[in-house]
This record gives sequence, structure tokens and C-alpha cells, in this order.
Amino acid sequence: QLARIQTDSVVKMLRELYPDLHFEIAVAMSTTGDKILDTALSKIGEKSLFTKELESALERNEVDLVVHSLKDLPTSLPPGFTIGAVCKRENPLDAVVFHPKNCGKTLSVLPEKSVIGTSSLRRAAQLKKKFPHLEFKDIRGNLNTRLKKLDEKEDFSAIILAAAGLKRMGWENRIGQLLGPEDCLYAVGQGALAVEVRAKDQEILNMVSALHDADTVLRCIAERAFMKRLEGGCSVPVAVNTLLKDGQLYLTGAVYSLDGSDSLKETMQTGVSYPHQNEDGPNDDVQHVGITAKNVSGQAQEAAENLGVELASLLLSKGAKHILSVARQLNDAR
Repeated sequence: QLARIQTDSVVKMLRELYPDLHFEIAVAMSTTGDKILDTALSKIGEKSLFTKELESALERNEVDLVVHSLKDLPTSLPPGFTIGAVCKRENPLDAVVFHPKNCGKTLSVLPEKSVIGTSSLRRAAQLKKKFPHLEFKDIRGNLNTRLKKLDEKEDFSAIILAAAGLKRMGWENRIGQLLGPEDCLYAVGQGALAVEVRAKDQEILNMVSALHDADTVLRCIAERAFMKRLEGGCSVPVAVNTLLKDGQLYLTGAVYSLDGSDSLKETMQTGVSYPHQNEDGPNDDVQHVGITAKNVSGQAQEAAENLGVELASLLLSKGAKHILSVARQLNDAR
């Protein structure tokens, strides 16, 4: 349902921009990630968990564009594909949805040993450290399924979800607590929608590029470059927070051990206020961590990518590789 709402919202924007074109939402598909619901995401070990089936349809020309949550897209896309648009970001923070009996509470006042549901190693690692009196258990399924599990059973006192998904579903009223950066840094790309297209399809690429939100593009390029340099993914706790203000892009990035006891966190910034030049020619379709943004300054994109790489390199120099490899081994052994 959420995937459909997200697709509809992108098609609505395209219809407004191109009233003479006919857009058809032809295909609703289940992906590997949707089908395997009895295993933690971090254990399935499939890089393109929510994207492979959709990319096959793109490759076969059955569809011309695919709408994803950007956080589901790996930092390296298969050859022949690109992210042709990154839409304006919804609130990227994580949100706590409480069991009806805990309505009005916050995580800090929940009773000792209350069980919190999350399928994200990143959320669990940070919140275990912040709220040691709580227990964290895997919960899988789409938003509807997870909310149903929360409301109808007594297994969970609360669950953690992305605020963006709840808002898009019209369930903002279920948000009992928003987790700010001091509690929980968010996932790379969280809250942003990406439109994936065939990299060589200039016509489609030009059409969807009108949907790019420059601020979101630069923030997400920095986040994705950070993740890529760390070789992070679903199976390790990597988290970020970005802010673009007065031409400066600030990136906070962190890595955690599975229980949150060991962590590294740093912030860096760079200037990104470069004028956009229409550079026709061979550099036109340069990808930055899988994103082709023709209408955003190439220099600014480069600066954002370098920021992500430099921050990751700083963490690696302080021992991030060890923290992440131990996290990966422990996760594999679970």
C-alpha cells in the first residue's frame, strides 16, 4: 500500500508537469524483501532486496520508471540504471508508535524490560545504548502488518518506524514520539523517494529530472557516499544526519556495534553554493553514487560526494572497520 501511495504521488507530480502525456501505473510487484517475512532483513543478505524484480522489468522495457524509497536502493546500482530523480524529502526522522495502553508515554518512561519492535540494526543499536532498560526484538512486514501486530497482541510495548512512511499513509496521528538526532540518527536516504530509470533513456531521464529537489539531492549524495565508502548496508548499523543551511552542507555520520556499546560519530561540513551551469557534452550524465541530477550544479554534487567520502575515511581511520566487521560477524551468527 505504501509503495502504491509513493508511486501515485510521483505520477501526480509528473501529470501536473506534463499534462499531455499519459502515465499508466501498469505493474504492482512483490519483491524478495516483501516475500521473506520470517527472517530479519539484515540476515537475508541480498543486496537489492526490494529492487531486483523491478529492475528486471525496467531492463525488459516493460516499465519506464520505478519509484523506490531511496533508502532501499544500494549505493551502487547495476550497470544500465540510474536514479533520475530524488524528490523533496519528507521528514527523515524515526518515530515511535506506542501500544494503545502506553498512549501518551515516551520511551524513557516505559517500564523496565518493555519490548520494542524494530527490524533495523541501526535503530536497535542506538536505542539500546540510549534506553538500556528496554528490550528490542525483530518485527517484519509492511506498515499495516506491523501496526496490526502492535495493536492486536501484547508482544510489543511500541514499535519504531520511519515518520515519512506513517505520514504518507495518513497515520501521522499514531506518532507518539519523534526521535531527534540526539536519540537516533536516521538511515541513509530515509524519507526521500527515488525514481529509477534506464541510464541511456535520455527522453525519460530529461522528463523525470524536473522532479529533483536540489537540497535533497545534495544531502542524499553525501549520505550515500558515506555509506558506500564504509561498505555499509542492511547488515551493519550505519546512521546519518544532514543539514543544508546558508550554502553549507553538514553531515553527521556514525557506526555502531550491535548493542550500541561501541560507536564512532563525527560531523563535517563543506560549501555547496555553486552556480548551476548547463554543461552539455560528455560530463552531462555523470552519476554521483547512482544519482544523475542534470539540473543540480555538478560542482555542488562533487563537493557533497567528497564530504561523504571524507567523513567515512575519518571514521575508518579511527577504527570503524573493526566495529562494522564485528557487527557483521555477530549478525551473521545470530
